[in-house]
Amino acid sequence: MPVTKEQKMNLIKNFGASDQDTGKAEVQIAILTARINDLTKHFQTHSKDFHSRRGLLKMVGKRRRLLDYLKVNEIERYRSVIKELGIRR
Repeated sequence: MPVTKEQKMNLIKNFGASDQDTGKAEVQIAILTARINDLTKHFQTHSKDFHSRRGLLKMVGKRRRLLDYLKVNEIERYRSVIKELGIRR
């Protein structure tokens, strides 16, 4: 089941400065994490879906780059995002 509009709005409220703030790195990381978790569940039943797997790998790479950006520029924001989302690092 894809990430719903309500779930996305909750992530924006939790991680953004305002309800419209979707550009903040924390918001983008949170949304990507939700989509990655959703696709991971999808692959438990559809193990041979290689087209979607490519999209998953692109999302993981994008999240990785955003996390690296936060780690270099604002380490405290990086640590808080990692802790809240439960991403291993």
